[in-house]
Amino acid sequence: MKRFIPSLLGAALACASLESMAAADLILTNGQVFTGTQGQALAKAVAVENGKILKVGSDAEILALADASTQRIDLAGKVLMPGMIDTHSHPIMGAMASMGANLYDEVKPLPELEQWIIAQDQAGQARHADVIIIAGASSAYWEQSAGLGKIFNQGRWADQPVVLNGIDGHTGWANNAMLKRVKIDAALVKSLSEKERGYIGHGADFTPNGYLAENGWDRVRSQLPEPSEELMLNAAREAVRVNNQVGVTAWMDAAANAGNGDSLFELRPSENDVGVLPLYRKLAEDGELSAHVAALLITHPKSQPADLEVLAKVMKKFAGVPNLSFPGIKIFADGVMEFPGQTAAVIDPFKNSLKRGELLIDPANFGKLVVAAEQRGWIMHMHAVGDRAVREALNGFEYARKLRPTPVPHSISHLQLVNPKEFPRFQQLGVIASMQLLWATAETYTEDLVKPYVSAMTYSHQYPAQSLHKAGAIIAGASDWPVSSPNPWNAIAQASTRKGPMGVLNAKESIDRESMLYAYTINAAKALRLDDQIGSLAPGKQADLIVLDRDVFKVSDAELFDTQVLQTFFAGESVYTAPNPAEVAVAQ
Repeated sequence: MKRFIPSLLGAALACASLESMAAADLILTNGQVFTGTQGQALAKAVAVENGKILKVGSDAEILALADASTQRIDLAGKVLMPGMIDTHSHPIMGAMASMGANLYDEVKPLPELEQWIIAQDQAGQARHADVIIIAGASSAYWEQSAGLGKIFNQGRWADQPVVLNGIDGHTGWANNAMLKRVKIDAALVKSLSEKERGYIGHGADFTPNGYLAENGWDRVRSQLPEPSEELMLNAAREAVRVNNQVGVTAWMDAAANAGNGDSLFELRPSENDVGVLPLYRKLAEDGELSAHVAALLITHPKSQPADLEVLAKVMKKFAGVPNLSFPGIKIFADGVMEFPGQTAAVIDPFKNSLKRGELLIDPANFGKLVVAAEQRGWIMHMHAVGDRAVREALNGFEYARKLRPTPVPHSISHLQLVNPKEFPRFQQLGVIASMQLLWATAETYTEDLVKPYVSAMTYSHQYPAQSLHKAGAIIAGASDWPVSSPNPWNAIAQASTRKGPMGVLNAKESIDRESMLYAYTINAAKALRLDDQIGSLAPGKQADLIVLDRDVFKVSDAELFDTQVLQTFFAGESVYTAPNPAEVAVAQ
């Protein structure tokens, strides 16, 4: 009897456990379930209760948890996985850009561009107040500033302000009518420091040619007409809709306290700089925020520790908003690589200018700022494009590790150039690599606007995903929408092929799709500091789920690129269903 009693007790406990789990609200069976947990095999089914994962297992195990009131979905062999997570995005700005005239990085011949802008204006898409604003302009246009001027500084455009908003977020072009409005002229350019003058394209006599970068571009952006509150709220709704449609259920908003016209690169925020946070709060209050938003507050690169108190006050104002969290702060370490900007901080000088770009942080004091952020429980998320910016960001994190040995999941985003000496430092310092691998392609940006101006060695280390992965770095997926598409499937496929219209960009840096699936799930959740809540399908975590239209483990890279999401669930509730009902998972 002594051996029998424990057996009876165990059976009783097992029955009690099954009884307590027998109230699943939703079960999804007969699928290929990618859990997001490293080393875990595909499962068949998932049970959801009260918006959280109840159990992951076999069809039989999950069916046993259903009763008459349970919603049942037969996946018919389709892939089910955690909702995707974007570790660097500006989704409300991205949605806003998509709602007006947008070139989406297409380069049109200048005469064709003029006709297209006329058509956009006539359709009511281009004009904001009395300014024509075109979003998504390719950096390839900036070499044609003189040609742009010949068209848009005369005739019908002589008194009509025209602005091309660069898709990279760091550059733009304005015609003479707009430059006059914001008081950018030869006298101003001549009066500026050499550094500031470099941000405004100009001739030998200091006359501006319309091209603007960094805070030169901010001089125009900050003076553009303010969108209405209604338009901004509609953009916020559109941002959620678009993300849910491509399977994204969480993102890091990388400049949440910056307003539409704020000077991002020289912003010294006050407690009144709340950016898009009121929009997220409004959506949450109305039950429309079907995503987790990890809001980063931007601060000046040369901030002092005491300056962080302002950001703490902003966070306090929005504390307790459902689905809105504040993991830390965002800092620009440099600018962009592409000619003619070349504001990225590089180790070896650019061949044409013999300059090393612009390092925005102060290496002597940056580490102290890292420590101050960590003392508040905050991460730092760095914009670092050039290899010198990456190195100095890591140096600051290393300084903090010497004083505070416990790693904090800081992250560096973009990582266009990384010197091989830095590869192992990511793992050593616990720094997450937030990468936009849709950019890892041989195209105008990498071949025409970067390659001629850097060494062969430097060029060979663009977007070094495989090297970082092999060195033990945690790779996290990101889009930087509106700089590029928010669709993670495009980026996952591109990370593997690295093919573009001009060839393959550094094939040795290709990274496999399974690694990228983790990059957009559990790894990304770590970057948002939400990995205890989302990022994998484990009991107790929120039931953010997506159903896919194809077997993403077996299809070709080309087919992977075009993956469609059939259904998206947020906290167990369906928030997006593909328009073709025949393609959707079958509800029983």
